[in-house]
Amino acid sequence: MRPLRLAAAFALLAAPALAQTHLRIGIGADPNVLDPAQSGSFVERVVFSALCDKLVDVGPDLQFRPELATAWAWSPDGRALTLTLRDGARFQDGAPVDAAAVKANLDRYRTARESRRRTELRPVSDVQVVDARTVRLVLSEPFAPLLSVLSDRAGMMLSPAVLPMAERVGENPVCSGPFRLTRRIAQDRIEMEKHQGHWNAANIHFDRLTFLPIPDNNVRMLNLRGGQLDLIERVAPTDIPAVERDRRLRLVSGASIAYQTMSINVGAGPLAQRPLGADPRVREALELSIDRAIINQVALEGRFTPNNQPEAPGTAYHFADLAPPARDPARARALLRAAGHDRVAFTLKVPNQPVDAQVAQIIQAMAAEGGFDIRLEVLEASAMVASTQRGDYEAAIAIWSGRPDPDGNIAFWLASDGFLNWGRYANPRLDELFNRARAVTAVPERQRLYHEATRIWMADRPHLMLYHHRWFWAMRAELQGFEPSPDGIIRLAGLRLAR
Repeated sequence: MRPLRLAAAFALLAAPALAQTHLRIGIGADPNVLDPAQSGSFVERVVFSALCDKLVDVGPDLQFRPELATAWAWSPDGRALTLTLRDGARFQDGAPVDAAAVKANLDRYRTARESRRRTELRPVSDVQVVDARTVRLVLSEPFAPLLSVLSDRAGMMLSPAVLPMAERVGENPVCSGPFRLTRRIAQDRIEMEKHQGHWNAANIHFDRLTFLPIPDNNVRMLNLRGGQLDLIERVAPTDIPAVERDRRLRLVSGASIAYQTMSINVGAGPLAQRPLGADPRVREALELSIDRAIINQVALEGRFTPNNQPEAPGTAYHFADLAPPARDPARARALLRAAGHDRVAFTLKVPNQPVDAQVAQIIQAMAAEGGFDIRLEVLEASAMVASTQRGDYEAAIAIWSGRPDPDGNIAFWLASDGFLNWGRYANPRLDELFNRARAVTAVPERQRLYHEATRIWMADRPHLMLYHHRWFWAMRAELQGFEPSPDGIIRLAGLRLAR
């Protein structure tokens, strides 16, 4: 952490306590952009939960539930989805959340140059206004993941008045969520106030909300224990015992669909031509050099789940027969020699998070025994996003917060047009399998298709999945009504401080 950031964070400890109608949340990074169309990081989704309602939400059971849409129905042929909108919902500028506004947002997500949602909504060929409260999405082909897509950023609605700002929407994101943006100071804070016209305002118990980005876990914890924060996300496993011992605090944990992965640049620019990106044998050697169980035990206190797949063990789309190979540094070195290398050096980019840094250091040490010399480069969240988006990396550690549908847990990384396919991996057969899996809803058939797809990308190794998370939040003991969700998003409805 830079000295200025550290000093600013400690300065919070000396500040007077704020009123109880002010909720203060410590988050692990500063969002890059507050525009759902351009967003690409997990922490932005945490902030959007306060700022922007979605058409559909996901409950703790990972089932879809109403938000701006109160009902939905598929056509018999699966080529149209009709949404019934909530009566009386309004944007933060007072405009109604009606079918015309939904169409304007979805058309922007589908077609705008700045939108990263175009791939997600590619099967939507038309958005039709049926009446003020009814909108129909017409599909070019059946698309099973659509509700899952609408439960994330592609389903977040902004006031039509701000959409002409295009790539500058993030400067003034007027949404329909329970809080509206009042001020943002980059790398310091995001301030909001309650949207009194929100459809669920009676269940929002804070007048003001502030998100404070504090990447250092220790500093985030110090602010919570000092009473200058009410809630912090992503508690480091090493901090959990301290929270459990502190009677002023409460720890909430929950299952997670999020996972940590290492993205490898195999096709984006000149860095992809280096040994790691150019030769799958080198990537296989890297995987043989590491042990996911050791990473979990040493860096994560054994609290997470080692895994080489985007779906958690025991779930419908996790394949037990495709387990990770056992660590074998000798075989890794032999593979490197067969590929014409004595040792291979590369740079691994790492988010500015202490846990991520420790994970990377363990990988660095293990891989050294397999013939790799890894240089670690720690970056702030916005710099990491910018670097990977332009293909300026060899390998990078990243979190994916998870989706209810398997398509949303893998295709965006690996489809040739996936919006998170930073390394420009392309395999026509894999694209075909993803497309076929999107067009069917029967679980056995989708399992067969995803199993074949998994075998393909595991052989090519454009990603090395490392582990599945478990979510840990810490909060003041007086904070009531917190409900954990497997997607890691903080829902604000029902939260209150006991008086």
